[in-house]
Amino acid sequence: MKDLVLASAVRQLELLRAGQISIPELAEAHIAQIERLEPEINAFADFDAERVRREARRLAAVKGERGPLHGLPVTVKSSIATAGYRCEIGSLLHKGEIPVEDAVVVGRLRAAGALILGTTNCPEFLMAYETDNLLHGRTRNPWDLERSPGGSSGGESAAIAAGMSAAGLGSDSGGSVRVPAHFTGICSLKPTPGRIPGRGHLPPCVGPFQILGAIGPMARTIEDVGLMFGALAGQDECDPASPPVALRQVTADDARRQKIGYFEDDGLAPVTAETRNAVQAAAAALRAAGFHVEPFQPRTLEPLRELWWKFFVQCGAMFYAPGILGREELLSPIFSEFLGIARSAPPLTAQGLLEAWAELDLLRARALAEMSEFPVLLCPVASIPAFRHGERSWTVEGRTVEYLDAVRHTQWFNALAAPAAVVPVGRSAEGLPVGVQIVARPFEDELVLAVAREIDRAFGYRPPPMAEG
Repeated sequence: MKDLVLASAVRQLELLRAGQISIPELAEAHIAQIERLEPEINAFADFDAERVRREARRLAAVKGERGPLHGLPVTVKSSIATAGYRCEIGSLLHKGEIPVEDAVVVGRLRAAGALILGTTNCPEFLMAYETDNLLHGRTRNPWDLERSPGGSSGGESAAIAAGMSAAGLGSDSGGSVRVPAHFTGICSLKPTPGRIPGRGHLPPCVGPFQILGAIGPMARTIEDVGLMFGALAGQDECDPASPPVALRQVTADDARRQKIGYFEDDGLAPVTAETRNAVQAAAAALRAAGFHVEPFQPRTLEPLRELWWKFFVQCGAMFYAPGILGREELLSPIFSEFLGIARSAPPLTAQGLLEAWAELDLLRARALAEMSEFPVLLCPVASIPAFRHGERSWTVEGRTVEYLDAVRHTQWFNALAAPAAVVPVGRSAEGLPVGVQIVARPFEDELVLAVAREIDRAFGYRPPPMAEG
């Protein structure tokens, strides 16, 4: 059964369709893995084994045509409204909140026949690269329980990496599906905002977060991520940020016609030797597969990061201010830390916000022009692998790298509203996973997946030892 829960989502569905295993049996295998590992990992915000068993029996009894995910055990980050499940955004201020309606994407997940196992843990209000809160506590990385699985989709990544879920949904406004995938050795996609509808995300993806934020699939293989993307993508006509962009097929041969530019760092924040090695290894694997890969570093990276900081950090704090006023004593240390970071900058004036918004449009145009020669980029996900709980600075190549600088590599592409995938490639000296990031221009999500699939074939998921038992 441990081999079964660590199999790809595609393989689990093949076994179901061939009748080699039933939906209740597959559910039971995942329940056993959760009950074995959850006490140590603490990935879930809401899990009820009997509810899963009832839903598995209901799905098994469905007659006639079945959806593309029928019977697949999945999880959902607890910031994505899931009717009947606790979705509290990791905050005591929302303790016990259970949505009565699904987010659009969760509705599509159910319509596709997925078996929802539960909702997963996240940092309070999603504003951290570490998953810990006063409501459900700390989520631990299955590769090393002393380390974080990342944030804000850390519960999701830990559950999938450990075989407690076949696939799932996270969300990403600053690396929140990509950094956890990198830290736990799985795959993920931050889509172009709106390709997977964001309506029903908590809090709403509005204002600057309409550009920065996206709900994205997470799984152990890029093939599984592509399966989820194909089942869930499509316009939401009631969401002004959701475009009428149809799914398209991009083959490996199609992808080989696009030049790929790679860089190992941005010249400002150093990266570990293993991170450089992973980017170089991924570039070499693509060349061996017939891709045209050359060194290339966009000049717009640092300006994009600076604007991301204004919108994510400063505007994020401003969005939350009314809801937390007078209740500061209920906030977690991690969210209080975020507020302290936001307050360290001069107040953002209306004029400053207006100028930043206009600058972002101009800068995105410059960045897209830079990518006209290299429509695909290959780069690190972070300066470091998974860090120890509570760590906030690291020495890399003899230099100190601070908390938000260590993950700047994902922030660039939120500001650009670009699709970006993560694939596990290497290992650190401590045996921790090291991923790489594959990026394309907005609405080229399928191209990202096609390139990422080639890298995943060459490297790919390996289970953490504790998952194998």
